[in-house]
Amino acid sequence: MSNIAVYPGSFDPFTNGHLDIVLKSARLFDQVHIVIGVNAEKKRSYDSEKMKRAIEETLQELQITNCDVCVYDGLIAQYTAENKIGYMIRGLRNNLDYNYEENIAEINKLIDPGLEYVYFRAENVAVSSSMVKELNSYGHSVSNFVPHAVWEIMNET
Repeated sequence: MSNIAVYPGSFDPFTNGHLDIVLKSARLFDQVHIVIGVNAEKKRSYDSEKMKRAIEETLQELQITNCDVCVYDGLIAQYTAENKIGYMIRGLRNNLDYNYEENIAEINKLIDPGLEYVYFRAENVAVSSSMVKELNSYGHSVSNFVPHAVWEIMNET
């Protein structure tokens, strides 16, 4: 099995919590695909292509060279199967996240039976994309919760 992992999410926005999971993954795997999932049923707060570029800029600043970022509008288990990816990375803040992720893992394993899940413990359990968006919408600075390139996107007028 290849030592390639995927870290999917909406990343709307990409937070320092997500970045922490990427950094941990990049140390363990030869290659990590960061996949911004597109769900036609959900309206994004921030443009996925702009978020992709902000994530790439952040990785470049940190000299992380074994991660690729893409936007994908299909099922993530199809992406892993098509790209011969053996591992799915997920970050966990609490037991609710674990239960949620395990349910999704069962569905994904129906599509890609060889897919293994790797869970990383989140360092800052209070940080979530929803929390960051809400604080930002009320005018609170979220610059400590997101990479600088993401913060710039969040504050475009």
